[in-house]
Parts: sequence; C-alpha cells; structure tokens
Amino acid sequence: MTAPSSSSPLSLGIDIGGTFTDLVILDPADGRASIWKESTTPDDPSRGAITGLQRLLARDRIAASTIGRVVHATTLFTNALIERKGAPTGLLTTAGFADVLEIGRERKYELYDLFLEMPRPLVPRPWRREAKERLAPDGSIERPLDVEATLAEVADLVAQGVTSLAICFLHSYANPVHERMAAEAIAARFPRLSLSLSCDIAPEIREYPRTATTAANAYVRPIAETYLDTLEAALKQTGIPGGLFLMLSNGGLTHVAEAKRAPVQLLESGPAAGALAGAWFGRHAGLERVLAFDMGGTTAKLALVDDGEPLVAWGFEAARTKRFLRGSGLPIQIATVELIEIGAGGGSIARRSELGTLNVGPESAGAQPGPVCYGRGGTEPTVTDSDLALGYLNPDFFLGGTMRIDPGPAVAALRGLSSQLGLEAGRAAPGIHDLVNENMAGAARVAIAERGRIPSDYALLATGGAAPVHAWNVATKLGVSRVVCPPGAGAGSTIGMLMAPARIDRVTSRNEALAAADWAEITAAFEALEREALEVVGDTGADLARCTVRRLADMRYVGQGSEITVALPERLDAGGVLAAFERAYRQLFGRTPPGANVQFVALRLSASAPMPGAGATLRIGGGEAGGEALKGHRRVHFPDAGEIETPVYNRYGLAPGVVLEGPAVFEENESTFVVGPRARIGVLPDGSILAERVA
Repeated sequence: MTAPSSSSPLSLGIDIGGTFTDLVILDPADGRASIWKESTTPDDPSRGAITGLQRLLARDRIAASTIGRVVHATTLFTNALIERKGAPTGLLTTAGFADVLEIGRERKYELYDLFLEMPRPLVPRPWRREAKERLAPDGSIERPLDVEATLAEVADLVAQGVTSLAICFLHSYANPVHERMAAEAIAARFPRLSLSLSCDIAPEIREYPRTATTAANAYVRPIAETYLDTLEAALKQTGIPGGLFLMLSNGGLTHVAEAKRAPVQLLESGPAAGALAGAWFGRHAGLERVLAFDMGGTTAKLALVDDGEPLVAWGFEAARTKRFLRGSGLPIQIATVELIEIGAGGGSIARRSELGTLNVGPESAGAQPGPVCYGRGGTEPTVTDSDLALGYLNPDFFLGGTMRIDPGPAVAALRGLSSQLGLEAGRAAPGIHDLVNENMAGAARVAIAERGRIPSDYALLATGGAAPVHAWNVATKLGVSRVVCPPGAGAGSTIGMLMAPARIDRVTSRNEALAAADWAEITAAFEALEREALEVVGDTGADLARCTVRRLADMRYVGQGSEITVALPERLDAGGVLAAFERAYRQLFGRTPPGANVQFVALRLSASAPMPGAGATLRIGGGEAGGEALKGHRRVHFPDAGEIETPVYNRYGLAPGVVLEGPAVFEENESTFVVGPRARIGVLPDGSILAERVA
C-alpha cells in the first residue's frame, strides 16, 4: 500500500496490549489493510506505538499525511487502577457517608476466607471529606448546601496535595443541584483542581457503585488528559493530520474531549474491540451466533454475539483483588461489552503449585522479559513455549519472520518443569496446552449456561495472536463444531476498532411504578437523553443520517433488590412496556410471578452511527497473495491423536472456495491457525477459514 486507492483518507488503528501493540492501516475505499505488531513498552506505552507506526509507514511506503483518522484503545487507565498509580484523589460527599467506599456492599466474595483482602478504596480516609447538605430520595432539599464549609474542606485537601476531586452527594441522581453548586464554587476558587461529578458520570441509584465509579473517574482523569495530549502531539509530529478517536467499553467510539471528561468509559476498551471484531467477521461469514474468542499475550476474553451484536452489560468490576473472582473488585457503572476474562495468554507462566500439580497463569511474562523462547531473559516456561514445543508455531516465521524465537531454551525450561512435577520430559508441554484450553472452555460453559444458551448453537471465532492456535481444541472441549479464523486474526481487536461506530450511552434515574407512569414525562426524559447523546455522536463526524437510537429501561418487580435492562417498544405505553419486560424476564428466569407490580428504576438511551472511513470490506495480504499455498510439513501434536505429520499452508496463497481436510496448520504474519484431524476446511468469500468437525 503506497497511497490510498482513491481520495478517501486512510484509517489507523492502535491497540496497546500487555505484550504486543497492534497497528492496522485501512484503506476504506477497497478494504486493503496493512498490519504491524510491535512489542509493548510498559514504561511508556505510547513510545512503542509510535515506533511501530513509523516502521509500518516505512515498510509499506505510506505517507502519514494520507491518514484521516486514528482510533485507539489502551489498558493504561485500567492498569492505573490495578497498580494504584492514579492522581492524588479526594472525595467530597454528604455528611455521614464518607465511609461508603470502605463499607462497600458488606459482602464477602469468599465466605470462608478468614484473611480476606477487600478491594482497597481509591481515596484514602483522610482525603474523604463531608459536606453539610442533604437531599431526600425524591430530590427535594432537606438541608441546603453550606458552600463556605465545603470550600474550607476542599482547601485543606488541595493543601495536602490532592489534584483531582470526586463529588458524590446523596440522591444527586434525583436532583444534581447541590453537586453543581459545589462544583461551580470549587472551580472558581481552585481552577486547577480536576472535578468529577456523580450526576455526570453515574447518575444512578446505589451509593457504593455510584461513588466508586465517580472516584475511579477522578482517579484516572488527570492521567487521561496528559496521556491523550501527549499522544495527539506525537501523532501530529509524525505528520498525521487526522483526528484521534477513542474506543469505549460499550463497543463504540468517541472523540478526545469526551474521553477526557469521562475516561472511566475507556476501562474495557481493548477487550470490547475484540468482541466487535468477532461480531463483524461473524456477520460477514453469515453466522448469527458467535462466541468471540480473543487471546493475546496476557489474557483471553470471550464474548457472546447474538444476531450479529455483542451483548452489552451496564456495569462491571475493575481492579479485582482476586483477578478472576467476582465480587473482589471495584464496581463501575458504565455500559460495557459483556466479557468473560481468563488469565490465559501466550505469556501465561506455568509452575508447580503448592499441592504439586501443574498451574498455568494468571501471572504473565508479558512483553518484558516475555516467554523463554523470546531470548529476553525469561526463565519460566509459558503457554507460547509449550505451543512452540508442540509444533504449532514456526520459529522461523514468528510474526512473519520479523522476530526470531528459539525452541532450544523453551524445551529446556519445559523439561525442568516436568522434572519438578515428577513427569517424563515431554509431558509438560501438552499438559500446559490442555490445562489452558480447559480453563477457557470452563469459563465459556458457565457464561453460556448463565444466559440460557447451549455451546453447540455457536461458532467459535478466534482473534488475537494466540487464539487461532488454541481455538480448535477449546471448541472440542465445548462441543462446538465450527471454528472460524478471520484474516488478520492476530490484530483482530484493532480491525474491530476500525469498523466500530460512534456510540454514546446515557442514563437517568426514574423510580416510578409502571401503573402510575407519566408517559409524557418519560418521553421528555428520553428526548433530553437523545439530544445529549446525538450532540456527542455528531462531534465525532459520524453519519447522523444513519444513526440508530435505542430506548431501554432498568425495571423490576416491586420489592426486588435488583433489576433487568429491557429494550422498550417504539410506542411507549403500559401494555407494550409490560409485555417487553415480562418477555425479557421469562427469557432469563423461565417464568414471571403472577400478580406482581412492576416499576421503573432507570431510563437508558444508546445512540450509534457509522463512522466515515470504517469500510465495508477487508483485504489482507502478506506480500505473497496468489503464491504457492503448501509450504511443507512438520510434526504437530494433537491431544487425541499424538504427533502427526501435518501440512503447513501459506494463508495468503489460499483463494476463496478452496476445500481442505484436517489436520492442517495455516500460517500468516500475525498468527497461526491450527486445525485437528477429522475436519473439513473451507475458505469463505471474505477470506476467513471455516473448519467444521466431521463426525
């Protein structure tokens, strides 16, 4: 790719992961894509991204001036929460509620652990201050805000070094007047203090999640502002004139100003992009139900895609004390693609457990030092080392031959682990591979069952550098008969970002019985949310003429402690809304309680519109398109068949319509797709490889 094929500007995607930074340049006119993987630089993630960009531009002779937009996802803000490396943050809340962050839900995530470690609050106790004010649950003022006393508390925080402040008053979701009054006075007195208001970030009921979400936003907001300013400047210095857009956790894009205002929306941006890639490639492959499986160097993520769209949740947990244990993290009330995360990636370390058994992950070798085979100082065997020893990976064609990996040290490290476990020398590698696959399949089984589905209804679609290696064997464990590997799978998340629409989700509290609902007020509330959302979407340059607006509501039976989110009918009336609620309730729980009254808890609105430059097709070549397909043979280990002499194909030499039989290995620059015996393999029109199990 030397220049865009038409006057259409190019699009650049940058996804900074734990091990590799993926970059994709897409020509939306004809779908041509150029891909580059650069080792992530943990000390300064933007450095690796800019280095990789310069190498990609030079390799494919692309002028930076032809790039019209940049789409970016990063784990920087998530890592700041996990490592507690955010800004010095204070909390201003209603008198009597300073310990909400400490009290939490008063629920133990491990009932019998006497030494349980609860998530540490982002705001230390001395920096949690109280304001003299009080609102009733309906928003009426019971005690006016004492502005001068509030300013005195904030002045003390600023004197102690606080640079960011979360303001979260009781019942401000019903009436934001006191939060806004306090913010106006504080901004006038302390203009350099960063402010995050709960009425802007999470205007919903439940004090602990609302306060935790607002505190998280305040904690990362100064970092986000600095990082995004630095990245924008670096891109401009490279010669890119296009604007910067950020991937949100909800699977949509937004502009820099919105990302700076509420960076908490970006916490799951990278994983969300992987789910979008699964949905996009699934639609093009004609698949309605897809289990999007994204496995990189550090973690694996799974997302259910029904009817071409990934499922969206309205909250998740960040910075878990026990990374994969529900209830051990900070509750974040934002819209996010529903994901199952497993501590299994190419860099996951295999060790002997205290019980003498094999344990893999969640600790990862990351980018530095990386797996043993990288030759960067790693000494403990990893999943990548085992995949190399089993014949899945080609040491001379890792990352298309741009990175040499050495099987010798990897095999030696695996022998050492076998010895520690009291096993034969060659047993560790297949054990690591099988255990990782079982961990991922187990998580998928639970997630699918919780939603009333069965695995055989889905096709497994693999993206990420490691997922195509493991997908066939994971599918075998799940009983899934179809596995799809799209082109450019190793950079699937980045491709997903480039195809993503602009999207904004907004919410307002609405505590009202359905039978007594004021439909005029509800309609007006939705119209206000829509105006606010469309203003942000419009600022991205998205095509508002093709905008899709969805109205939803959090609803429950009166007396219940939790609610479900329901897609509302176009015509808002009691009968139609009740039918929608009962239909959604039955789908989840099988039946509805007779005679129970229903109530609203919150109103939600989602607005999305396609972005210019997204493209409708994708063409990826490695410089060898149309060449010889069969590269040779090598011995590859398969769990049920042992070592088999297996044909190895150059993916770029396979034309659509080609039919093959398993076992087979397909190599491309960014990943390797491994298919076991008893498989029928076909290349689809979009270049995806579909492998189907033959009985």
